[in-house]
Amino acid sequence: MSEGKVGLVVNPIAGMGGKVGLKGTDEPEILEKARELGSEPVAPERAFKALEKLKESSVEVEILTCSEEMGENEARKAGFDPKVVLEIDSGETTSEDTEDAAKEFLEEGVDIILFAGGDGTARDVLRVVEGNIPILGIPTGVKMHSAVFANTPEIAGRLVGRYLIGSLPLREAEVMDVDEEAFRQNRLDTDLKGFGRTPYDPRWVQSAKSPTVSSGSEESDQESIARWVVEHMEENRVYILGPGTTTRSVPDELGFSEFTLLGVDLVKNGELLAEDVTENDILEKIEGGPSTIIISPIGKQGFILGRGNQQVSPEVVRRVGVENILILATPNKLTETPMLKIDTGDSDLDEEFRGYMRVIMGYGVERPVPVT
Repeated sequence: MSEGKVGLVVNPIAGMGGKVGLKGTDEPEILEKARELGSEPVAPERAFKALEKLKESSVEVEILTCSEEMGENEARKAGFDPKVVLEIDSGETTSEDTEDAAKEFLEEGVDIILFAGGDGTARDVLRVVEGNIPILGIPTGVKMHSAVFANTPEIAGRLVGRYLIGSLPLREAEVMDVDEEAFRQNRLDTDLKGFGRTPYDPRWVQSAKSPTVSSGSEESDQESIARWVVEHMEENRVYILGPGTTTRSVPDELGFSEFTLLGVDLVKNGELLAEDVTENDILEKIEGGPSTIIISPIGKQGFILGRGNQQVSPEVVRRVGVENILILATPNKLTETPMLKIDTGDSDLDEEFRGYMRVIMGYGVERPVPVT
């Protein structure tokens, strides 16, 4: 049986801003606000799902990790007997803890670093290891524009196992980060932090987010899509508008002067019902009436749920119904995004999307697109 040493680090606060519409938790005051709004940690369970799959692999794996909630708890829950190489202050974890863990992994000579977090965690790990150790991310954060993340936690565990037995190549992958404050102000300001080596399977590892294209033809296509959507809106139905330039063409068509480019807004009877909403806001507004989710895939990555729109949670999707989801994408976007992807955190719900979903790509024009 093959053997391997895996450095595991879990950012326990990653993703806590998602359902409450805070678009990240890198700053202490934003994390505190997320907690005040009732947000619960999501990273521990997603890390556990990845480790469960790694445990099933044909590799004898030694896990090296941090104490308690930064890896030890999840490793033990998954059936490993981890070696704790860094003691942390429980309840007060920082990005410096992540960097210190990466330094320990370098000294210990691990074969790969598996981290649970978002772009900020990827940045912290890369800052230390550069290209000296392969890295792979368990997708946990609100914003994940980097190309070092597996599509889902379960896939992350499988990919590490496959890499350790020598069945996967490595590639140079972009590590991007987003200015969270700009993000909250509806500005997408990304910065390339460098390149990490990561196990690569084009089916199961996400690409870096494609930049927004603002050519005349793209805008024209967005306008025609929006015109079709607005003309087919029903009275007394709540429309949940996800983030992105394509979906934002809908409030443009409705004549709204203010709306949220990178958050989630609600529209009813041609009026803005609520702006930059949380999961709880959505559940309250759709209670007892019909509703529709309008979303667009992330360019090149293909994710329609689970990346940057965690407010549209599994509970929201179940209340609305998979059949009441409209996916919008211009022809240009579909050219570079041939498949759609789902990572809601609810594997049973994700399975309901498998097959094909129709994508509105123009006025009265649609195409079935596979969902993986």
